Amino acid sequence: MLRSSSKVRWGSSVVFVGSVLFSGCQEGPIQLTVGVQELVSPASENSGEPFLSTSGDQVLMSWLEAHGENSHQLKFSTLEADGWSQGKVIAEGADFFVNWADFPSIRHGPNGTLWAHWLQSGTQGGYDYGVRIVQSSDGGGNWSKPWTPHDDQTPTEHGFVSSVSLGKTMGFIWLDGRQFAAAEQDESVEREMTLRFREIGVDGTPGPETLMDGRVCDCCQTDAAMTPAGPVVVYRDRTEAEIRDIYITRLVEGNWTDGEVVYEDGWNIGGCPVNGPSVAMAENELYVGWFTGAEEQPRVKVASSSDMGESFGAPTVIDDGNPAGRVAVVGLSNGEALVSWLERTGAEGAEVRMRRINSEGVISESVTLTVTTSGRATGFPQLVQGPDESLMVAWTDVTEETQQVRVARVEIDE
Repeated sequence: MLRSSSKVRWGSSVVFVGSVLFSGCQEGPIQLTVGVQELVSPASENSGEPFLSTSGDQVLMSWLEAHGENSHQLKFSTLEADGWSQGKVIAEGADFFVNWADFPSIRHGPNGTLWAHWLQSGTQGGYDYGVRIVQSSDGGGNWSKPWTPHDDQTPTEHGFVSSVSLGKTMGFIWLDGRQFAAAEQDESVEREMTLRFREIGVDGTPGPETLMDGRVCDCCQTDAAMTPAGPVVVYRDRTEAEIRDIYITRLVEGNWTDGEVVYEDGWNIGGCPVNGPSVAMAENELYVGWFTGAEEQPRVKVASSSDMGESFGAPTVIDDGNPAGRVAVVGLSNGEALVSWLERTGAEGAEVRMRRINSEGVISESVTLTVTTSGRATGFPQLVQGPDESLMVAWTDVTEETQQVRVARVEIDE
């Protein structure tokens, strides 16, 4: 069995080679050969919380950057032929809610629009914060007035947003803590985090707010993807027995289905692990990746579905034995997927690693994309595929003096 090199040399390409570790139903290796080259980051020092997205034709990145003593700016940049464009400001303020795990985003929407969100602190402090959404019809030169998708106005948590373009509207999914406020007024109401959905047109007309799940994990990221059968959303559920496994819901004939478990890990945990799932479509195959600590054994797993999320095959373990999670999944045009995660390497050390996987559960050797740390400030490394089929990876590099968003291009040798 071939062993992957773990060297990283910035400023020029460095190649990693891998072959199959083990297989599911299919025999034969999956090769993964990549070259990693760091690019000049558009983010300045004292930046963090990067988010990458792609429309297939264009890659976008948003991030937060300190501005003055107590203020932050939400900025974005576009990947161009010669590197990242100069960062542009989407919004700024002294009341941003800044959190390593609950970060802003930017995405392409209907009719060439761009959509961004950030989190704004409420007057009560702590976890009183809400979602603010803006759109731009001129490529980010000008942005609309902020819109808040939740109407409850309670001083509770609203965040962990994912979004999906629905053709003529933009759909937003978020975790909503309004029942915590209701429970203070009515003892019969359970203190539960809920999952909610709302869409809005490019003309600013919102649709009704929908309750997707009445009891979910308190602070794990959500994720969404568009399939040929419609959008799907993945999230970490929470049963009355404190089982917190990954669930999926699908929009079918205008209604969200009841959440169904992707795989029964049976992870019993009394608090939120702050480690949400990732989902991506690859040709006609849907892939979901996630972290679990079931049976006191941390694992990163991937499962695939050939029926747009109605059912899933048995998952494949892809980590190298000591994962911190923070999973990202990218679908490829040949029906395979690339999955990245954070692997602990001792003390606070960690690496962003990646494997290739097919629908039969066959995986490549893991490769290292970058060396980092496992601390919270590192955040959630981002991974997307650009129009030239190369990948972009973004992460927060943390030192004793400062932190800064860094980016690299990952070339895949077919």
